[in-house]
Amino acid sequence: MQWDDARMFLALAREGSFSAAAKRLGVQHSTVSRRIHTLEKDLGTPLVERSATGYVLTEAGENLRTSATRIERELLSFEAASTGQSDAPSGELRVTAIANMASTVLMPLFAGFSAAYPGIDLHIEVTNDSVRLAERDADIALRQTNTPGETLIGTRLTTVSSAVYASTEYCAALEAGKVAEKWIGVDCCEYHRTWTRQARPQADHSFCVDDTSLTIAAIRGGMGVGYLPCFMGDSDPHLVRFHEPEKHHDLGLWLLYHRDLRNTRRVTLFRQYMQREIVGISPLFEGAGTR
Repeated sequence: MQWDDARMFLALAREGSFSAAAKRLGVQHSTVSRRIHTLEKDLGTPLVERSATGYVLTEAGENLRTSATRIERELLSFEAASTGQSDAPSGELRVTAIANMASTVLMPLFAGFSAAYPGIDLHIEVTNDSVRLAERDADIALRQTNTPGETLIGTRLTTVSSAVYASTEYCAALEAGKVAEKWIGVDCCEYHRTWTRQARPQADHSFCVDDTSLTIAAIRGGMGVGYLPCFMGDSDPHLVRFHEPEKHHDLGLWLLYHRDLRNTRRVTLFRQYMQREIVGISPLFEGAGTR
């Protein structure tokens, strides 16, 4: 068996479909399908079967997943122990971050790290979904949470506060009695969705969005009021705070990685760099400045 075939099989076992496995691996759908079928032919036994919800593993497939997962874990442990200790830090470092942070307040920090360590190939990926660090979807995850996963280790970088924002024109119209108070239905994350439901339990939203970039555009356009992280809301000159941040809505910004990577030099360097640099912009995240 070739490890690359086992790697493709693992992706299929974890994702449940050829298309999702191909996306995970960055290859064509036909490549995964062809390699899996060749693997089954070489082994002389089926590994997957089609079901109504995708593909399920046969008994042989389950046994192969167990063996391939163990091999993968050993390879990753070897990589972490052997490739991160050279005098000149180098190699690939994949960091996943929340889109609204990565494209705004964190980008200067990413650029600074890249300039400080040109031998490290920094790959920034944005997603609000959970990421499987144990399976090396990424090396490091920057996440908003107060309950980081027990299988991960990391550092709390700062506190992220949120508030309810409105446009200056909308607030003026409210004070003049020209418009009624309206809340935008926010579905960008579980936190803002829950807080909006608590603040507006009648859920009489005539306009809904599922991303913070849409939320800020809708608020700026006078569609109503809504939750935004303070580092976004306070930075927009067209917005004002409709309600101040509430302490129980505070979230930690965590830098998380798998324990197998704790001694990898490029991971350590990135963690130390972010810890130093985040101090200067913590007031933005914490909503310390009012306008």
